[in-house]
Amino acid sequence: MESRGDKLTVALVQMKCEPEPARNLECAISRVGEAAARGAGIVCLPELFLSHYPCQTEDPRFFDLAEPIPGPTTEALGRIAAEKKIVLVSSIFEKRAEGLYHNTAVVLDVDGKIAGRYRKMHIPDDPRYYEKFYFTPGDLDFVAHPTAGGRLGVLVCWDQWFPEAARLTAMAGAKILFYPTAIGWHREELPEVRREQADAWETIQRAHAIANGVFVAAVNRVGVEGGLEFWGRSFVADPFGKIIARAGSDEELLIAECDLGKIEETRRNWPFLRDRRIDAYKDLLLRYRS
Repeated sequence: MESRGDKLTVALVQMKCEPEPARNLECAISRVGEAAARGAGIVCLPELFLSHYPCQTEDPRFFDLAEPIPGPTTEALGRIAAEKKIVLVSSIFEKRAEGLYHNTAVVLDVDGKIAGRYRKMHIPDDPRYYEKFYFTPGDLDFVAHPTAGGRLGVLVCWDQWFPEAARLTAMAGAKILFYPTAIGWHREELPEVRREQADAWETIQRAHAIANGVFVAAVNRVGVEGGLEFWGRSFVADPFGKIIARAGSDEELLIAECDLGKIEETRRNWPFLRDRRIDAYKDLLLRYRS
């Protein structure tokens, strides 16, 4: 993979997703190739990109979308990762065993082999986001995956809203936090509500970048699927929360150059990790303090 000192180019594939997995996989592979041609060393795909977002209803037929890891999708994506010498982050509906499923992100290294996986920890249950019907909460901890592009953290969608997840992943040594995402508006929501939701989504993730002194890369899908309109707006933020690249609301390949040297620079001036009072945080293990 191409490297320029501490600088690393990342690409986020903001795409529409079709009902047919084969078409989505073909599209994703094409975009990955384009990203590599534009100098990307790490490419990230949206959450559950192989199909329409299945969790808008509770329908047992959608379990047929799941597959094992390793499996056909990781094999196909591993081939393109090895061919282009890039690191690839992919979100997959994982079938772990009969009746046991996870929402899983896989990290493929430049040799096409699996460098790590992360099973989504926080599972939502909201209107049109009925993920608790489909997915068991993750059990692989919050880790940094060693790759040719450095140590990467991967969290998934609803994990975006939890500062504990970002903190623990950064503490494991992650330089960039990737968030494969499928988030959108209910189609009947008013314009002001849409703006507030999208702003809150971006703000919380920029806060993770600031609080931990890391890069954050969030990639969303776009398009209308059933009762949801996915808003896109994928972005990359630097360790002080500055947006260095942002996509619009249509399909787009977002490219950003991350100067990893900014992590040390930012943490020296804003030493949040140094000043954490780890002796005073035991109650974080409680559900609520009363």
